[in-house]
Amino acid sequence: MPGKWEKKFLRLPKGILNVENMYAIVEIAGQQMKVEKDRKIYVHRLENAEGETVEFAKVLLVDNDGDVKVGTPVVEGAKVTAKVLEHIKGEKVLVFKKKRRKSYQKMNGHRQYLTKIQIEEIVG
Repeated sequence: MPGKWEKKFLRLPKGILNVENMYAIVEIAGQQMKVEKDRKIYVHRLENAEGETVEFAKVLLVDNDGDVKVGTPVVEGAKVTAKVLEHIKGEKVLVFKKKRRKSYQKMNGHRQYLTKIQIEEIVG
């Protein structure tokens, strides 16, 4: 007889979902990001032109369907290639400062320069 908690979880037979799950943790433009094949992500502005292929060698972790490789600090021989899709400006970020009862308030804002890339291949 199943317990009261077992009724809420869906159990699938083993082997029904044979999807290869491969992802990597990569340092791109000073930020660490989780990337997967064919995923589109926004990163800080890269100097590469639109349509070019860019390669990232600072791969910190690679998970190939349960086979995890952790780098010290990077995984040897691992790399991620991506294609630059477009350069854009992000949404406006407003910065508002105020000190109450001092008649001080200041409004400032900026738009971050971003690059949209698509991950093409993870080697590792």
